[in-house]
Amino acid sequence: QVQLVESGGGLVQAGGSLRLSCVASGRTFSSYAMGWFRQAPGKEREFVAAITKSGITTYYANSVKGRFTISRDNAKNTVYLQMNGLKPEDTAVYYCASDRNPHPIATTNYFSRTFSYDYWGQGTQVTVSS
Repeated sequence: QVQLVESGGGLVQAGGSLRLSCVASGRTFSSYAMGWFRQAPGKEREFVAAITKSGITTYYANSVKGRFTISRDNAKNTVYLQMNGLKPEDTAVYYCASDRNPHPIATTNYFSRTFSYDYWGQGTQVTVSS
């Protein structure tokens, strides 16, 4: 049984920072790319960032590029999302997800699709006040 557990969300003022963590268990973490998505009330779940299984290549939504950084520690089965320069529009529940394919065609388009992932965490709330 694959489990993904996020942590690190909270309330922060605009311009502040948060670091989200996602610990995975149940399969070989280093064999799969990982992604972060977010969902605001009344909106669809949207792609934020993804990282290949080696951690060498990263992908970002245009809305977070330059402010957010995704990273992973395969020894700790953990993927991180460092969020700097937070804006009120970043307010959402943030989810980590595990790629369903150990050998994907690695493109931003691929990683931005929710269908590319087969396991999801329960989410962590991030609220940015103005």
